[in-house]
Amino acid sequence: MEKTIKPTSGWMMLALFFLLLAAGIALLVTRQIVPGIIILVLDIAFIAPGFIAIEPNSSRVLNLFGEYVGTIRESGFFYANPFYTKKKVSLRAVTLDVPTIKVNDKQGNPIMIGAVVAYRVKDTFKAAFAVENYPDFVKIQSEAAIRKLAGMFSYDNLEDEDALVTLRANSDEVNHQLASEISERLQLAGIEVIEARINNLAYATEIAHAMLQRQQATAIVAARSKIVEGAVGMVEMALEHLSRKQIIELDEEKKAAMVSNLLVVLCGDKNAQPVLNTGTLHP
Repeated sequence: MEKTIKPTSGWMMLALFFLLLAAGIALLVTRQIVPGIIILVLDIAFIAPGFIAIEPNSSRVLNLFGEYVGTIRESGFFYANPFYTKKKVSLRAVTLDVPTIKVNDKQGNPIMIGAVVAYRVKDTFKAAFAVENYPDFVKIQSEAAIRKLAGMFSYDNLEDEDALVTLRANSDEVNHQLASEISERLQLAGIEVIEARINNLAYATEIAHAMLQRQQATAIVAARSKIVEGAVGMVEMALEHLSRKQIIELDEEKKAAMVSNLLVVLCGDKNAQPVLNTGTLHP
Protein backbone atom coordinates (compact mmCIF):
# COMPACT_ATOMS: atom_id res chain seq x y z
CA MET A 1 0.00 0.00 0.00
CA GLU A 2 1.32 3.44 -0.89
CA LYS A 3 2.62 5.62 1.95
CA THR A 4 3.12 9.32 1.17
CA ILE A 5 5.98 11.13 2.89
CA LYS A 6 7.29 14.68 2.77
CA PRO A 7 11.06 15.05 3.08
CA THR A 8 12.91 18.16 4.21
CA SER A 9 13.78 21.00 1.87
CA GLY A 10 17.05 20.56 0.01
CA TRP A 11 18.18 24.19 -0.02
CA MET A 12 19.89 24.20 3.41
CA MET A 13 21.69 20.95 2.62
CA LEU A 14 22.73 22.43 -0.73
CA ALA A 15 24.33 25.33 1.10
CA LEU A 16 26.11 22.85 3.40
CA PHE A 17 27.25 20.87 0.37
CA PHE A 18 28.91 23.91 -1.22
CA LEU A 19 30.36 24.95 2.14
CA LEU A 20 32.05 21.57 2.62
CA LEU A 21 33.13 21.58 -1.01
CA ALA A 22 34.80 24.95 -0.54
CA ALA A 23 36.39 23.79 2.71
CA GLY A 24 37.84 20.68 1.09
CA ILE A 25 39.27 22.65 -1.81
CA ALA A 26 40.77 25.19 0.61
CA LEU A 27 42.49 22.40 2.57
CA LEU A 28 43.96 20.99 -0.61
CA VAL A 29 45.25 24.41 -1.61
CA THR A 30 46.93 24.82 1.80
CA ARG A 31 48.54 21.39 1.30
CA GLN A 32 46.43 19.66 3.96
CA ILE A 33 45.87 16.80 1.57
CA VAL A 34 44.38 14.10 3.81
CA PRO A 35 41.73 16.24 5.58
CA GLY A 36 40.83 17.88 2.27
CA ILE A 37 40.31 14.53 0.51
CA ILE A 38 38.25 13.16 3.42
CA ILE A 39 35.94 16.19 3.40
CA LEU A 40 35.51 16.07 -0.38
CA VAL A 41 34.78 12.33 -0.35
CA LEU A 42 32.22 12.71 2.42
CA ASP A 43 30.65 15.68 0.64
CA ILE A 44 30.38 14.07 -2.79
CA ALA A 45 29.76 10.43 -1.82
CA PHE A 46 27.43 10.84 1.16
CA ILE A 47 25.75 14.24 0.94
CA ALA A 48 25.27 14.76 -2.82
CA PRO A 49 23.23 11.53 -3.40
CA GLY A 50 20.54 12.77 -0.99
CA PHE A 51 19.32 15.60 -3.24
CA ILE A 52 16.01 14.99 -5.03
CA ALA A 53 14.47 17.27 -7.68
CA ILE A 54 10.90 16.28 -8.55
CA GLU A 55 9.03 17.83 -11.46
CA PRO A 56 5.23 18.34 -11.43
CA ASN A 57 3.08 15.22 -11.87
CA SER A 58 5.95 12.95 -10.96
CA SER A 59 6.97 10.99 -7.88
CA ARG A 60 9.86 9.13 -6.28
CA VAL A 61 9.44 5.75 -4.62
CA LEU A 62 12.01 5.46 -1.78
CA ASN A 63 13.53 2.15 -0.77
CA LEU A 64 16.10 1.52 1.99
CA PHE A 65 18.02 -1.75 1.75
CA GLY A 66 15.06 -3.59 0.27
CA GLU A 67 12.39 -2.05 2.51
CA TYR A 68 9.77 0.34 1.15
CA VAL A 69 10.00 3.70 2.95
CA GLY A 70 7.39 5.81 1.18
CA THR A 71 6.56 7.89 -1.87
CA ILE A 72 7.21 11.58 -2.49
CA ARG A 73 4.39 13.02 -4.60
CA GLU A 74 5.06 16.72 -4.05
CA SER A 75 7.12 18.57 -6.65
CA GLY A 76 10.13 20.59 -5.58
CA PHE A 77 13.72 20.30 -4.37
CA PHE A 78 14.21 18.00 -1.37
CA TYR A 79 16.83 16.18 0.64
CA ALA A 80 16.47 12.62 1.92
CA ASN A 81 18.63 9.88 3.32
CA PRO A 82 21.47 9.43 0.81
CA PHE A 83 21.20 5.64 1.19
CA TYR A 84 17.66 5.63 -0.19
CA THR A 85 17.21 4.20 -3.66
CA LYS A 86 14.86 6.44 -5.61
CA LYS A 87 12.64 5.06 -8.37
CA LYS A 88 10.87 7.54 -10.59
CA VAL A 89 7.19 6.87 -11.27
CA SER A 90 5.29 9.30 -13.48
CA LEU A 91 1.83 10.46 -12.37
CA ARG A 92 0.97 11.95 -15.76
CA ALA A 93 -1.90 10.65 -17.87
CA VAL A 94 -0.72 8.32 -20.62
CA THR A 95 -2.54 7.43 -23.84
CA LEU A 96 -2.02 3.91 -25.12
CA ASP A 97 -2.95 3.16 -28.73
CA VAL A 98 -3.66 -0.57 -28.71
CA PRO A 99 -2.77 -1.94 -32.17
CA THR A 100 -5.59 -3.32 -34.29
CA ILE A 101 -5.92 -7.05 -33.74
CA LYS A 102 -7.93 -9.81 -35.42
CA VAL A 103 -10.48 -11.52 -33.16
CA ASN A 104 -13.81 -13.33 -33.43
CA ASP A 105 -17.05 -11.71 -32.34
CA LYS A 106 -19.87 -13.50 -30.51
CA GLN A 107 -21.09 -15.11 -33.76
CA GLY A 108 -17.59 -16.30 -34.66
CA ASN A 109 -17.06 -13.76 -37.43
CA PRO A 110 -13.46 -12.54 -37.76
CA ILE A 111 -13.22 -8.80 -37.13
CA MET A 112 -10.48 -6.20 -36.81
CA ILE A 113 -10.65 -4.15 -33.62
CA GLY A 114 -8.40 -1.56 -31.97
CA ALA A 115 -8.76 0.77 -29.00
CA VAL A 116 -7.33 3.79 -27.21
CA VAL A 117 -6.77 3.62 -23.45
CA ALA A 118 -5.97 6.64 -21.26
CA TYR A 119 -4.57 5.78 -17.82
CA ARG A 120 -2.38 7.04 -14.97
CA VAL A 121 -0.69 5.62 -11.90
CA LYS A 122 -2.85 5.79 -8.79
CA ASP A 123 -0.80 3.63 -6.38
CA THR A 124 2.95 4.07 -6.86
CA PHE A 125 3.81 1.18 -4.52
CA LYS A 126 1.89 -1.33 -6.69
CA ALA A 127 3.21 0.20 -9.93
CA ALA A 128 6.79 -0.08 -8.67
CA PHE A 129 6.74 -3.45 -6.91
CA ALA A 130 3.60 -5.44 -7.87
CA VAL A 131 4.53 -5.83 -11.55
CA GLU A 132 7.84 -5.97 -13.39
CA ASN A 133 7.12 -3.25 -15.94
CA TYR A 134 3.75 -1.53 -15.60
CA PRO A 135 3.61 0.07 -19.13
CA ASP A 136 4.05 -3.37 -20.72
CA PHE A 137 1.57 -4.80 -18.23
CA VAL A 138 -1.03 -2.20 -19.25
CA LYS A 139 -0.50 -2.89 -22.95
CA ILE A 140 -0.82 -6.68 -22.66
CA GLN A 141 -3.80 -6.60 -20.32
CA SER A 142 -5.60 -4.02 -22.50
CA GLU A 143 -5.21 -6.27 -25.53
CA ALA A 144 -6.52 -9.24 -23.54
CA ALA A 145 -9.54 -7.19 -22.40
CA ILE A 146 -10.32 -6.21 -26.02
CA ARG A 147 -10.22 -9.87 -27.08
CA LYS A 148 -12.65 -10.79 -24.31
CA LEU A 149 -14.94 -7.86 -25.13
CA ALA A 150 -15.14 -8.81 -28.82
CA GLY A 151 -16.27 -12.31 -27.87
CA MET A 152 -19.07 -10.94 -25.67
CA PHE A 153 -20.91 -8.99 -28.39
CA SER A 154 -21.87 -9.42 -32.03
CA TYR A 155 -20.48 -7.03 -34.63
CA ASP A 156 -24.04 -6.04 -35.59
CA ASN A 157 -27.54 -7.51 -35.42
CA LEU A 158 -27.67 -8.93 -38.95
CA GLU A 159 -27.05 -12.44 -37.61
CA ASP A 160 -28.14 -11.81 -34.03
CA GLU A 161 -31.44 -9.97 -34.37
CA ASP A 162 -32.21 -10.27 -30.66
CA ALA A 163 -28.95 -8.57 -29.60
CA LEU A 164 -29.59 -5.51 -27.46
CA VAL A 165 -25.95 -4.34 -27.62
CA THR A 166 -23.63 -4.69 -30.61
CA LEU A 167 -20.09 -3.50 -31.23
CA ARG A 168 -21.09 -1.29 -34.16
CA ALA A 169 -24.35 0.24 -32.94
CA ASN A 170 -23.84 0.70 -29.19
CA SER A 171 -20.48 2.40 -28.81
CA ASP A 172 -21.23 4.02 -25.43
CA GLU A 173 -22.22 0.76 -23.74
CA VAL A 174 -19.34 -1.14 -25.34
CA ASN A 175 -16.75 1.49 -24.35
CA HIS A 176 -18.07 1.49 -20.77
CA GLN A 177 -17.77 -2.28 -20.63
CA LEU A 178 -14.25 -2.08 -22.07
CA ALA A 179 -13.17 0.46 -19.44
CA SER A 180 -14.58 -1.72 -16.64
CA GLU A 181 -12.85 -4.81 -17.99
CA ILE A 182 -9.46 -3.07 -18.27
CA SER A 183 -9.81 -1.40 -14.83
CA GLU A 184 -10.42 -4.76 -13.20
CA ARG A 185 -7.28 -6.19 -14.78
CA LEU A 186 -5.07 -3.20 -13.91
CA GLN A 187 -5.95 -2.98 -10.21
CA LEU A 188 -3.01 -5.25 -9.48
CA ALA A 189 -0.61 -2.62 -10.83
CA GLY A 190 -2.30 0.35 -9.12
CA ILE A 191 -3.40 1.84 -12.46
CA GLU A 192 -6.48 4.04 -12.87
CA VAL A 193 -8.23 3.90 -16.25
CA ILE A 194 -9.40 7.38 -17.29
CA GLU A 195 -10.99 6.39 -20.58
CA ALA A 196 -11.14 3.41 -22.92
CA ARG A 197 -12.82 3.46 -26.30
CA ILE A 198 -12.77 1.51 -29.54
CA ASN A 199 -11.23 3.54 -32.37
CA ASN A 200 -11.08 0.93 -35.12
CA LEU A 201 -13.75 -1.63 -35.96
CA ALA A 202 -14.28 -3.53 -39.20
CA TYR A 203 -14.84 -6.99 -40.58
CA ALA A 204 -11.70 -8.93 -41.44
CA THR A 205 -10.56 -8.74 -45.05
CA GLU A 206 -11.65 -12.26 -45.97
CA ILE A 207 -15.34 -11.60 -45.16
CA ALA A 208 -15.56 -7.82 -45.53
CA HIS A 209 -16.83 -7.91 -49.14
CA ALA A 210 -19.48 -10.56 -48.42
CA MET A 211 -20.70 -8.72 -45.33
CA LEU A 212 -20.85 -5.45 -47.26
CA GLN A 213 -23.01 -7.07 -49.93
CA ARG A 214 -25.26 -8.47 -47.21
CA GLN A 215 -25.63 -5.07 -45.57
CA GLN A 216 -26.40 -3.49 -48.94
CA ALA A 217 -29.02 -6.15 -49.69
CA THR A 218 -30.64 -5.60 -46.31
CA ALA A 219 -30.72 -1.85 -46.90
CA ILE A 220 -32.22 -2.30 -50.37
CA VAL A 221 -34.95 -4.61 -49.04
CA ALA A 222 -35.79 -2.15 -46.27
CA ALA A 223 -35.89 0.75 -48.75
CA ARG A 224 -38.09 -1.22 -51.16
CA SER A 225 -40.48 -2.05 -48.35
CA LYS A 226 -40.85 1.64 -47.54
CA ILE A 227 -41.34 2.51 -51.23
CA VAL A 228 -44.02 -0.13 -51.70
CA GLU A 229 -45.78 0.92 -48.51
CA GLY A 230 -45.80 4.55 -49.65
CA ALA A 231 -46.89 3.65 -53.19
CA VAL A 232 -49.85 1.62 -51.95
CA GLY A 233 -50.94 4.55 -49.82
CA MET A 234 -50.68 6.94 -52.77
CA VAL A 235 -52.69 4.64 -55.05
CA GLU A 236 -55.35 4.23 -52.39
CA MET A 237 -55.53 8.00 -51.97
CA ALA A 238 -55.74 8.57 -55.75
CA LEU A 239 -58.63 6.14 -56.15
CA GLU A 240 -60.42 7.65 -53.16
CA HIS A 241 -60.11 11.19 -54.58
CA LEU A 242 -61.28 10.14 -58.04
CA SER A 243 -64.29 8.37 -56.56
CA ARG A 244 -65.17 11.20 -54.19
CA LYS A 245 -64.97 13.97 -56.82
CA GLN A 246 -66.60 11.77 -59.47
CA ILE A 247 -64.03 12.77 -62.05
CA ILE A 248 -64.21 9.43 -63.81
CA GLU A 249 -66.15 6.20 -63.32
CA LEU A 250 -63.84 3.21 -63.16
CA ASP A 251 -64.94 -0.38 -63.29
CA GLU A 252 -62.95 -3.11 -61.55
CA GLU A 253 -60.89 -3.87 -64.65
CA LYS A 254 -59.89 -0.22 -65.15
CA LYS A 255 -59.14 0.14 -61.44
CA ALA A 256 -56.84 -2.88 -61.64
CA ALA A 257 -55.07 -1.41 -64.69
CA MET A 258 -54.71 1.98 -62.99
CA VAL A 259 -53.32 0.41 -59.82
CA SER A 260 -50.85 -1.64 -61.85
CA ASN A 261 -49.64 1.41 -63.81
CA LEU A 262 -49.31 3.58 -60.70
CA LEU A 263 -47.35 0.94 -58.84
CA VAL A 264 -44.99 0.50 -61.81
CA VAL A 265 -44.40 4.25 -61.95
CA LEU A 266 -43.96 4.71 -58.19
CA CYS A 267 -41.89 1.58 -57.50
CA GLY A 268 -39.75 1.46 -60.62
CA ASP A 269 -35.98 2.04 -60.54
CA LYS A 270 -36.15 4.37 -63.54
CA ASN A 271 -38.41 7.21 -64.50
CA ALA A 272 -41.48 6.16 -66.43
CA GLN A 273 -41.54 6.88 -70.18
CA PRO A 274 -45.07 8.15 -70.96
CA VAL A 275 -46.89 7.20 -74.18
CA LEU A 276 -49.10 10.02 -75.50
CA ASN A 277 -52.32 9.03 -77.26
CA THR A 278 -53.50 11.81 -79.57
CA GLY A 279 -56.53 9.94 -80.82
CA THR A 280 -58.81 7.03 -80.19
CA LEU A 281 -57.58 3.48 -80.53
CA HIS A 282 -60.91 2.41 -82.05
CA PRO A 283 -62.18 3.48 -85.55
